[in-house]
Amino acid sequence: MFVRSALFLSAVLLLGGCDVTTELGKPCTLVRKATPAEQEAQGREVVEVKEKDIAAEQDFISFGSLECEDLICVRDDASPRSADPEAPALGYCSKECVQGTTTGCEITRTVDDVEKGLKERMTCRPLLLDQDTLDAIRAADEGFYRRTFGENNSPYFCAGATPAAAGT
Repeated sequence: MFVRSALFLSAVLLLGGCDVTTELGKPCTLVRKATPAEQEAQGREVVEVKEKDIAAEQDFISFGSLECEDLICVRDDASPRSADPEAPALGYCSKECVQGTTTGCEITRTVDDVEKGLKERMTCRPLLLDQDTLDAIRAADEGFYRRTFGENNSPYFCAGATPAAAGT
């Protein structure tokens, strides 16, 4: 019994000093659900979103990105774009967050692949419809809601704050 307790205490002490790194802010490719024709031709349920598919200065959230631990890839309206309209649209890994909180959206990655300036402007903000609209869609057609938004129940996600997002 003493040995088990000693091992547990050692593990707690060792882990207590470790910073937890997440994939928040990691570059990722935006995806969307494939059409039936695309599924048949490519054999995949999701396909890459192209630059031409996203309007300038638009937030975009993508559910189902296998590059991200929470399967959520975001591009905010200030993210860099490729000049090639056929290029895959890139964003960064995100996650759900709680409205009004100031913690949980910190980028802890130590690698240099995080978009320049993103660490400083990352915040919790709405990227989808407002909560009442999401709830109404879910109540009206649960199947449609799940196909469109997956298991996400909140409009709030970690994303870069921009003047447009801040309402200025």
